[in-house]
Amino acid sequence: MKQYLESFLNRKSFNQFIRVGVIGVVNTVVSFALFNLFLIGFDWTSVLAVSVAFAITTFLSYLLNRIWTFELGGGKVSGRETVQFYLVNGAAWAGTAGMMWLAETLFGPLSYLAANGVYLFASAIILLPKFASYRDIVFGKALAEETAAERQHR
Repeated sequence: MKQYLESFLNRKSFNQFIRVGVIGVVNTVVSFALFNLFLIGFDWTSVLAVSVAFAITTFLSYLLNRIWTFELGGGKVSGRETVQFYLVNGAAWAGTAGMMWLAETLFGPLSYLAANGVYLFASAIILLPKFASYRDIVFGKALAEETAAERQHR
């Protein structure tokens, strides 16, 4: 366990975490825009609005993380990897929607500002587990194969 935790404390992991964060900010801005469009413009419920916004930005996140964060642009995308990415993001969606539901259950209907605050809080809480899941589960096999190929070329 100690070795695993230490694997987050190196320059490469730090840079990857920062990139996941930057992509997260970009996706969050797009997701917030879509969320508010659906919430205010279409008068959808907050859970439906957050769900659709989350689904739309997941594909963008997948591409950006694969190509930029983990630098796997030259590799072939596998069905397993794609499914795992969507499962990780599905769990993140469930956490986000669950926090939204809990806030509305505890406090009643939320103002637009409060709903956005809950959304921001949930996004921040979920960032580190998403990074670990992307690195170790979703892209883990491709990263290991790339590392092995680099070792062979030395």
